[in-house]
Amino acid sequence: MRRSLRALAALLSYPSAELQAALPEVHAALAADAALAPAMHGLNRLVRRLGQPLLDVQEDYVGLFDRTRSLCLNLFEHVHGDSRERGPAMVELNDIYLAAGLEPATGELPDHLPSLLEYAAVDPRRGAELLANAAPVLDLLHGRLAKRGSDYASVLHAALLFAGRQPAALPLEAEAVETPAQLDALWAEAPVLFGPGSDPAAECGTEVLAAKLRAATRGAMPVPQRRTVFSHVAATSEG
Repeated sequence: MRRSLRALAALLSYPSAELQAALPEVHAALAADAALAPAMHGLNRLVRRLGQPLLDVQEDYVGLFDRTRSLCLNLFEHVHGDSRERGPAMVELNDIYLAAGLEPATGELPDHLPSLLEYAAVDPRRGAELLANAAPVLDLLHGRLAKRGSDYASVLHAALLFAGRQPAALPLEAEAVETPAQLDALWAEAPVLFGPGSDPAAECGTEVLAAKLRAATRGAMPVPQRRTVFSHVAATSEG
């Protein structure tokens, strides 16, 4: 069990009173993992921020992850959007979790990044592989959060470090604000394809899942339904 990854999953979940009560344990688990040292400055700021009035931090979270399409935490949204290929990929990822003895909370989507971090905490080797395959999406999210000045960027930085990657250098230009018309146009984009003539829905296996994650280059995605995952994240002091 890698407690620091459970701590990252907790930080990236919807803020709750339970999360705020657990912040000392969460911070201790992060600080004890030397591999995350390059991200600790930002993680320290995020922990302090999450300790502020709950309604304020909840509003920040909703504004970032629920109302900003390009910051969707459901990774397959950046791969498949709302296309038919997403269903088989979800089933496959859920089977990986079940094989490790994990079952997401009711209504939670398997491709939600906190769920993937929870899996990586239980099976660090394979979890690191999946996070490395998802590095294009993680790096995309990190850059967009960093350009907004959000301390949540530090969680993506830490996830990339665990995957053996470094965040890409941020471009100098500011990210354009998405208008309703632009959001509608992005929603109508064609799904990402994975190789010439490929049919991802007809394939299976963890290698194909990895390819789908590696191929994730889609920009802005649908707004996710807000969910709390802290209910299925055990206290970081356990295990």
